[in-house]
Amino acid sequence: MELSIKRFLSRLFRWEKGRQNTGYDKMLVGAGFWPNPFDVYLLRFREGQGIPPHVDQVNSGEHYRFNLVLKQPKSGGHFRCSNPIFESSRIKLFRSDISEHSVTPVKQGSRYVLSIGWVKNT
Repeated sequence: MELSIKRFLSRLFRWEKGRQNTGYDKMLVGAGFWPNPFDVYLLRFREGQGIPPHVDQVNSGEHYRFNLVLKQPKSGGHFRCSNPIFESSRIKLFRSDISEHSVTPVKQGSRYVLSIGWVKNT
C-alpha cells in the first residue's frame, strides 16, 4: 500500500490493469498515511472480467477493505467473500488479508466499484 509521492502522482487518475491479471482495471483516486495507510481505487469490470479467489497479503497489521458498488452489471459480477464483516447488495466490508474473496466474471454489462483499503497497525 505504500506509495512514494512521485509514483502516486504518476498513477493518479489513470487506468491500469488490476493485480489479479484477469483484465479488470483500477484507477487510483486517493491515498494517505494518516491515521493509517490507506488507498482509494475505482475498479472497472467489463464483460468477461472478474477476480479469482485470493487474499491480499500485508507485511504487518490488519488489511481492511470497504467496497461500494457504484454500478451493477446486468448479469454476473458477483462479489464472494469467505467471512465478510458486513455485506449488502452494494456495500462490502471485509478483512482482505484473511478472508478469501473474489468476483465472478461479468456476463453482461459492466461493474464499477469504489474500493477503500487501509491497514490497521496491531
